[in-house]
Amino acid sequence: MSKAKLEYIWLDGYTPTQELRSKTKVIDGFDGKLESCPMWSFDGSSTLQAEGGSSDCLLKPVAIYPDPEKNNGWLVMTEVLNADGTPHASNHRAKIDDDDNDFWFGFEQEYFLMDTETDLPLGFPRGGFPGPQGQYYCSVGGRYTWGRDFVEEHLDICLEAGLNIEGINQEVAPGQWEFQNFAKGGKKAGDELWVARYLLNRLTEKYGYYIELHPKPVKGDWNGSGMHANFSNSTLRTAGSKDVYEAICEAFRPTAKDHIKVYGAHNDQRLTGAHETQSINEFSYGVSDRGASIRIPIATVESGWKGWLEDRRPASNANPYEVAGRIIKTVKSAKVEAVAN
Repeated sequence: MSKAKLEYIWLDGYTPTQELRSKTKVIDGFDGKLESCPMWSFDGSSTLQAEGGSSDCLLKPVAIYPDPEKNNGWLVMTEVLNADGTPHASNHRAKIDDDDNDFWFGFEQEYFLMDTETDLPLGFPRGGFPGPQGQYYCSVGGRYTWGRDFVEEHLDICLEAGLNIEGINQEVAPGQWEFQNFAKGGKKAGDELWVARYLLNRLTEKYGYYIELHPKPVKGDWNGSGMHANFSNSTLRTAGSKDVYEAICEAFRPTAKDHIKVYGAHNDQRLTGAHETQSINEFSYGVSDRGASIRIPIATVESGWKGWLEDRRPASNANPYEVAGRIIKTVKSAKVEAVAN
C-alpha cells in the first residue's frame, strides 16, 4: 500500500503573536479525506501550551489540502485541544460563532521579504535606504522590484494546493508584497490564510529569505504592513440601504478597543493616522476612504448599498481566527432591523 505524508499544522501558545508549528505523520492507504485524518498529539511543554508534568496536547484535523511540494503529501490544518478533548486556551478557531458560514471574508495579507544575510527587506542596501516610496507599488522591472520569482512560486503552490488566492501585488515599499484570499465562513478563511502563511514561510527555506509580519518593520516614512479584512454577511450583501451600513459601522465604535486587542501586536506603530491609516486612538468610517478605520468600498455604494465592508485596522501579524471572530461578534450586535424597516 502507498504511504502518504500528512503535515499536521497548528498554532503554538506564544504571546502576543502565535507562530506556526508542524510535524509529519506517515500513514498507509490514505484516501485524501479529512475524516480519514487521525487525531494526533504533541509535546505542549515545548510550545508554551502545557506543563512538563502533563504535556500532551491533541491535534484535531479541521481542513486538508494537497501538498504540491511533496509526493503523496497533504497539508492538514488542526485545532489544538487539551488532553480531555476541550479546546485549548490558544485555540481561537473554536471560538468563532459562524456555524452557518453566513459571513464571508477576504483577507489582504501584506508582508516583507527579508534577506537572511542582511536582515533587511529585499531592495534595501546595507547602511542606507532606497529611494522614497512611490515607485514600488505594483511596479515591474529590476530597478523597483525584488522577490518576484519567490512570490510567483508561492502563488503557484497555493493554487495547486486548492487555496482560494485571488491575487498578488507588490506593495509600496521595496520587498513588501501582498496576497489576497477569500472564503465563505470565518473558520475556513482562517484555515486558508494560515496554510498560505505556512507555505510562504516554508518556501523561504530554499531562497535564503524569511517572512517579516511585524506591522512596522522599517521605521520612518514607509507604509506598515496590514491584513485588511473585507467582510460581509447576508445583511450586508442584500441591504440596499445606506442606513443599514451606517448602523453596522456604528456598532464598531463602542467596541473599537476590543478589536484593537486582537488586531496584532505593535499595531500602534502602524496605526498612526499617516500612511493610509486611521490613528489607533480614533475610529472612523467612510466611502472609499483608506484613511478610515473601516472603508465602505465604492463598489458597494454603486451596487445600491449591497456588498461588503473593509476593516483596515488588522495588522499583518494578526491571527485571522481572532479577527474573524471579533468582526462576527460586532456585526451580530448591530441593531439594523428597525433601520432596515
